[in-house]
Amino acid sequence: MRSTRVLIAYGSKHGATQEIAEEIGEALRSDGIDAGVMSADRVDDVSDYDAVILGGAVYAGRWHVDARRCARRHAGQLRQRPVWLFSSGPVDDSAERRDIAPVRGVARWMQRLGAREHITFGGALTAETPGRIARSLVRQGKGGDFRNPERIRRWADHIATELTSST
Repeated sequence: MRSTRVLIAYGSKHGATQEIAEEIGEALRSDGIDAGVMSADRVDDVSDYDAVILGGAVYAGRWHVDARRCARRHAGQLRQRPVWLFSSGPVDDSAERRDIAPVRGVARWMQRLGAREHITFGGALTAETPGRIARSLVRQGKGGDFRNPERIRRWADHIATELTSST
């Protein structure tokens, strides 16, 4: 009997979404699921996976281009397996306080792919984040790391439960 294989693909400009994907992968592996994590722009084929979790950072109301391209390239195969979507982005605690609906483009991909659900996690904007705008926002006190590892793990455990109960 082989274990369930899950691909966690992410689109991230500065790495915050990658770290969320890696946290999801760790949680799934601790639940006995074979989870692979990779950048969405490196995904060549999803046919070897039983399920896919696709995430992207949200910048200016748009899902990361690599996540969108991955969804477009593999739409046919993604519709044939369970898919979950996630976003990272609010650089405040709003994702902790309430469920945030997916941005319009992500909501369209949910529908096109038949995704089971979407969740938004907080993003990160710290002194290590490159870029002039990022540095300016951090100096203004508008930065921080709003990713909650416990919330990420709970969501991954929820997915693991769905996957193991359907086999």
